[in-house]
Amino acid sequence: MDLKVWKEELSVKCKNGIAFLLSASVVWGVMLVILLSPFSLETKNSLILWSTALLFPLAMFFSKIFKAQWKIDDNPLSILGFYLNIAQLIYYPIVIWAMIKRPEEMIIFLAMITSAHFFPYGWYYGTKIFMVMSVFMSVSILLVSLKLALDTLWVVPALMIAFLIVLVILLYKDYKKKEA
Repeated sequence: MDLKVWKEELSVKCKNGIAFLLSASVVWGVMLVILLSPFSLETKNSLILWSTALLFPLAMFFSKIFKAQWKIDDNPLSILGFYLNIAQLIYYPIVIWAMIKRPEEMIIFLAMITSAHFFPYGWYYGTKIFMVMSVFMSVSILLVSLKLALDTLWVVPALMIAFLIVLVILLYKDYKKKEA
């Protein structure tokens, strides 16, 4: 097999990673509820950070529902998907720094890191949708967050949910086109 065939196999069998993106939508929904809660900002940020632990179990659940594989053992590029996921965790010290030094901006840091980490999946799945949406999401979060006050931080997870749903729809269409 060649590189293009491996990438297409990942795109079709893993359905462009939509199980993980749907999982992320739910997690960002949890974050939205947390930000709308009456807790202190410190408690909200701690709960938000802990809520990210839901991502992988939810992704496995959505993988079963949509019959999407999340890894393909005989595809040599499959392990790269794991590394791309782990790469986002390596940025968590930035989020923790924000939680300590700029707690009112932690959710913004998390949203930008999440958005930016989608970029290499464009190459991985052979679709520019990830690349375009990654840049669009990151820049949109930046521009919107410049106008936010502490009591409107909930806008960030609301935007992330909307962006993720658009991303899922576009990637599902891309997957269906490749599957045909």
